[in-house]
Amino acid sequence: MPRTPAALLSAADQERLRSLRVMKGIALGALILLAIVFVIAFALQSRYPWLAYVRAAAEGGMVGALADWFAVTALFRRPLGLPIPHTAIIPTRKDEIGRTLGEFVETNFLSGDIVRTKLQSMSVSARLGEWLAVPEHAERVATEGATMAANVLNALSDDDVQDVIGDLAREHLIVPEWGPPLGGWLERLVASGAHHQAVDLAADSIATWLSANRQSFAGLISGRLPSWVPSMVHNLIDEAAYHEATKFVSAVRVDPDHPARHAIDGYLARLSDNLQHDPATIGRFEDAKTSVFDSPRVRELAGEAWQTAKNGLTQALQEPTSGLRRRLVEALTEIGQRLSTDPVLRARVDGWVTDAAVFLVERYRHDIASIITETVERWDPEETSEKIELMVGRDLQYIRLNGTIVGSLAGLAIFTIAHAVFGA
Repeated sequence: MPRTPAALLSAADQERLRSLRVMKGIALGALILLAIVFVIAFALQSRYPWLAYVRAAAEGGMVGALADWFAVTALFRRPLGLPIPHTAIIPTRKDEIGRTLGEFVETNFLSGDIVRTKLQSMSVSARLGEWLAVPEHAERVATEGATMAANVLNALSDDDVQDVIGDLAREHLIVPEWGPPLGGWLERLVASGAHHQAVDLAADSIATWLSANRQSFAGLISGRLPSWVPSMVHNLIDEAAYHEATKFVSAVRVDPDHPARHAIDGYLARLSDNLQHDPATIGRFEDAKTSVFDSPRVRELAGEAWQTAKNGLTQALQEPTSGLRRRLVEALTEIGQRLSTDPVLRARVDGWVTDAAVFLVERYRHDIASIITETVERWDPEETSEKIELMVGRDLQYIRLNGTIVGSLAGLAIFTIAHAVFGA
């Protein structure tokens, strides 16, 4: 019987243990009953000759019961504790059984053809679509997915994430040279005239600012004049400066051929050429870029951005009524409806699932099967014997009962035939 305390067994194993004990009691009871019958029949057969047949049946039944008891017991332990060869088969050959079981599963179950045939007959996408199309099911998937995602976010180390972001930024932003690509882009921009809209926007913005901030010109130039200059001259100069600035901006706005526009075009053209071909300009630009990205404030802003994004995403994932959760449920429901109604999409998804499963099985079949082998190898021999006995021991007790019955019939038949042939 299993040595593991019943309190440590699962509910299912406790039920199996109870059934096993009942069947062992029945099989033992049948053996004891036949032994009693044999004793009575043996003692009275001289007075009642017909009891010889009963004795023969009981004798054969006891032999069958004892033989099958020995066979069943020898699978799990040594009968009566005796060191009989080829007994306690499961504990002594545990590792070999585990390897054989792993090979059996690998050969007969983890086969690409078997997996492909099974998945093609299941129509995975149709079942998944019908299930996901139910809003309650989509809500359940969204809830579980959101919980997993939130747990992953919370498990991430902020310092590690910031280091990864920093490494990625350095690899893809700082190390690559920006000058020539940016110069080429600026050259194409100037050649197409697309920058003219930006110049128009800048002129309009300056004109709007000048109109709303006339007082900003008070003292802008006159404040630099000698103190003995009359205040009236100060005002005239400030007014003149304001009107000239307004006049200049207005001229730039209305005249597409204004010299200032040509000056901007020329500057941008020279800048684009220098960014592509002038080592000094390229070097200054790259130094400025590096100093910006290496600035402690930039790294601090990156950390704050990650923390803000993480907190916002975590909160949205944990809140059932958040927009993110609602859109996720709607997206899952829509996917389920499409899978239920679109045969082309179903066929495509089934193909993806089947190909992925076959690839994984064929690539990792040995690793998957080795789980069985390694798990059995780690088991204690007695524990292995107990586990297997709990699973199949009840059915094996029927073998003992069958052996008792068959032995009784065989003993009766042999005695009858011998008595008929050779006489009393």
